[in-house]
Amino acid sequence: MSPIRQRRRTPRRAVTTALAATAALATLGALGAAAPAQAGPAQDRPGGHPTHPTDLQLLALNDFHGNLEPPAGSSGRVTEQEPDGTTKSVDAGGAEYLASSLRTARKGHARSLTVAAGDIVGASPLLSGLFHDEPTVEAMNKLGLDVTSVGNHEFDEGKDELLRLQNGGCHPLDGCYETGRTFEGADYPILSANVIDEKTGRTLLQPYTVKNVKGVKVGFIGVTLKGTPDIVSAEGVKGLKFPDEAETINKYTKVLQRQGVHAIVALIHEGGYPVSSAYNYDCDAGGSGSGLSGPIVDIAKKVSPEVDTLVTAHTHNAYVCTIPDPAGHPRLVTSAASYGRLFTELDMKYDWRTHDIVRTSVKGANHVVDRTQPKAPDLTRLIDHWKTLAAPVADKAVGYISADITRGTESTPESPLGDLIADAQLEYARTVDSDVDLALMNPGGIRADLVRAASGGEGDGVVTYGEGFAVQPFSNTVNIKTLTGAQLITVLQQQVSGGNAAVPKILQISDGLTYTLDLTRSGADRVAADSVRLGGEPIDPTATYRVAMNSFLAGGGDGFTELAKGTDQLVGEDDLAALVDYLTAHSSASAPYAPTAADRITVLR
Repeated sequence: MSPIRQRRRTPRRAVTTALAATAALATLGALGAAAPAQAGPAQDRPGGHPTHPTDLQLLALNDFHGNLEPPAGSSGRVTEQEPDGTTKSVDAGGAEYLASSLRTARKGHARSLTVAAGDIVGASPLLSGLFHDEPTVEAMNKLGLDVTSVGNHEFDEGKDELLRLQNGGCHPLDGCYETGRTFEGADYPILSANVIDEKTGRTLLQPYTVKNVKGVKVGFIGVTLKGTPDIVSAEGVKGLKFPDEAETINKYTKVLQRQGVHAIVALIHEGGYPVSSAYNYDCDAGGSGSGLSGPIVDIAKKVSPEVDTLVTAHTHNAYVCTIPDPAGHPRLVTSAASYGRLFTELDMKYDWRTHDIVRTSVKGANHVVDRTQPKAPDLTRLIDHWKTLAAPVADKAVGYISADITRGTESTPESPLGDLIADAQLEYARTVDSDVDLALMNPGGIRADLVRAASGGEGDGVVTYGEGFAVQPFSNTVNIKTLTGAQLITVLQQQVSGGNAAVPKILQISDGLTYTLDLTRSGADRVAADSVRLGGEPIDPTATYRVAMNSFLAGGGDGFTELAKGTDQLVGEDDLAALVDYLTAHSSASAPYAPTAADRITVLR
């Protein structure tokens, strides 16, 4: 497949002005942070600053992942809690509806900014991914994004490609996608305060920016999770290091304060796990900090009290929670799920005397990007334009399914879709090496369900190449390695131990491999060695096995360091091609592929 491709101007949002780098900032290794030294004239206050606080609105999103069209299946729904305590599912998302929602929310607000916390691109459906996410950057320009932090998925294609998305220019291999049309890049700064180039010691992109909205100056510091190298391919982050999130935010908070900027917001691509899956549940019902767990809680407790609110991401969860800052004062921490299904509205007061946010005034709520509202016509035109270019590739039928093939959840760690992908990789791998015994697939690499009604809602069960791409968009290769039986058992135990102890990453497994996952135990003991079998026979710790996996896992990604120790590696073709070929070979209009029972892993609770 040879896609089609587009350069960048300086961010042109009117509320942003550049600050010349000071000597102090240079010693911190910052590059060209956009931060106005002084507020410009305030047209709405001719007699000077008002004595009363001024309203400020922030609209926030995160983890959009190039979902320009409404996501299909469970990826396109949110859970809503009803007044009587019951819940219901609501269809949500799509860039046309997101733009309408944001524009409606801004009405009546003289000072409003739209911000994001990373993973705007990467792991995207074909409509965006085929064009290296240029369509999503153009969509964000149109819907008025003012600033975002960088996420781990912005490094899927490496730092040079991230710089191109910021600065513009044609793709180095695919070129520009249309004659006479050059990609101009993001109008908004992508902040990377804790992404350091090892050669220069400088931040890859701006560490922070200051937005001046009619005299109100707000500083934004953007960071991604320090564990990015553990969840991105080694090539994607080569030559970069990722310091601690809280330490970095605190460092640049001091820089902003020295410039007279005291209203400060942190955009953090790291997140937490709420006690409820409903986007509108009361996170603080049991007291401040009681409704959220996970990495962001520890980060929030270390971030300077001078930071007024934290917009977070990465876990794809929805929450608006209060977590005490280091001084013990409550501070709002928010996340708007993923895929553009929700946005967070933050309303607050700006005090002209202190040039700071009145912390007690900060209120927040998540809102559904409802699909019953009118679509934004300019986003419709943009999507239709790229769909026309993508159609020859995207619309090709590659298989048929008899029912939805879904991904797993925490309560169902094995999934029919995971089984399908593992089986597809095993079948492909055996065409390369007939001695391959099994295949493993990381759950985070499965990005969407396969649903019967995905293509225009007709429900005919046709699977298109575009729908397959949405499931596996990373362009990983299928690799084959030799592991001992003891190593294979260690791999399965690494699903639930080490860095995966708190939030297990359950590998999807090919037909013939079985074991018991005992959730009543803790750590590695949750996978008993004597329960692991292949073809009904116990795994022999001293024997060797040929194992297929994608290139991300082969490099030890997601904490599976034992896989990186495998030997005799063979590198195969694209993993999506393996899935497409499998569906084509094992389905037809008269005999569609049926979901598996997903019973290879026995779960004890």
